[in-house]
Amino acid sequence: MSGLKQELGLTQGIGLLSTSLLGTGVFAVPALGALVAGDNSLWAWPALIVLVFPVAIVFALLGRHFPSAGGVAHFVGMAFGPRLERVTGWLFLSVIPVGLPAALHIATGFSQALFGWHDEQLLLAELGTLAIVWWVGSRGASTSANLQTLVAILVVALIVALWWAGDITLARIPFPAIAAIDTPQLFAALSVMFWCFVGLEAFAHMASEFKHPERDFPRALMTGLLLAGAVYWACTVLVLHFHAFGENVAAATSLPSIVVTLFGVKALWIASVVGFLACFASLNIYIQSFARLVWSQARYRPHSYLAQLSPRLIPRNALNAVLVCCVLSTLCIYTLNINLESLIVYANGIFIMIYLLCMLAGCRLLKGRYRVLAVIGGVLCLLLLAMVGWKSLYAIIMLAALWTGLPKRRTA
Repeated sequence: MSGLKQELGLTQGIGLLSTSLLGTGVFAVPALGALVAGDNSLWAWPALIVLVFPVAIVFALLGRHFPSAGGVAHFVGMAFGPRLERVTGWLFLSVIPVGLPAALHIATGFSQALFGWHDEQLLLAELGTLAIVWWVGSRGASTSANLQTLVAILVVALIVALWWAGDITLARIPFPAIAAIDTPQLFAALSVMFWCFVGLEAFAHMASEFKHPERDFPRALMTGLLLAGAVYWACTVLVLHFHAFGENVAAATSLPSIVVTLFGVKALWIASVVGFLACFASLNIYIQSFARLVWSQARYRPHSYLAQLSPRLIPRNALNAVLVCCVLSTLCIYTLNINLESLIVYANGIFIMIYLLCMLAGCRLLKGRYRVLAVIGGVLCLLLLAMVGWKSLYAIIMLAALWTGLPKRRTA
């Protein structure tokens, strides 16, 4: 038993994962993919899902057999021992000062489009968003899951409405013939689109809170992955159909511009609200996952404040600690006027490294054909690190620094 309340069902799990994958990318990435690959981007999404499938299956199997709030760190610990488990946990937590403020800034950017807010107003909106995350997290995983399932429904409903109003049919979709696919453009699109499927590692921390993790966790993960992929593909069709992309067009404005084209300027608030909720959902699951990781690591220290659960069996103290870090990071970045876009690239290397560690754990813990899938997933992660280039050195240096610098865990 993990100690956390087991209250999640299959539908809630699908809502959690699909919205964590859609998040900040659903409004921007289809336009970016269309910009670099044109009609070839329609083939890039199915190709990406095929490539990500081995990685997703390994996550699903590890979560099914070893459900834990520790997520990937727990899997790595089982495979390679407690020291690398701690290193992996801290590696994941090192994303907080960079990744979360960036996602928060993107989310509140929709309020800027809607209300024209700037500077201090946006800062207050960011802090208010964190307060909502605290309220949702304090009510348990089920509340987060129900909210994010509703967000998933709203995103799908928006896309369906745009397809209907735009009179889009399968016959009008500009699929290039397979023989005519531009391979370099396809790979360029894949490198942009991969980041849409960062989120599996956060979902792994929720495995122990499923009522039936051995049955529902892998089903939720695979179904949520396919749902998110379908939504991204449908958004790409819209972007190409309305030519809502270009060198001088902000990627995040692609879907809102289509909404305005089809329904008028007064409907812009719909796109803004759905965009904010999608970003909020991704931000929420990451913060809840960080809290569960902190709680799981704190349990190794007897009577630790962070290891205590609330009467509802929620790691509230750990959640408070994570949110305090988020607030301090947000205030620091605002005060120093740090360019988040230049920093978030380094966080991407951290995510790939965590995926790689999970695949290596799968090679050790899984057997037969599933071990082969873990090897394939590991090779894919190495290729992605190579694609990031020299900026992946940040993740490698962080891993080495944590390995050499973390003090030994005290057991008493």
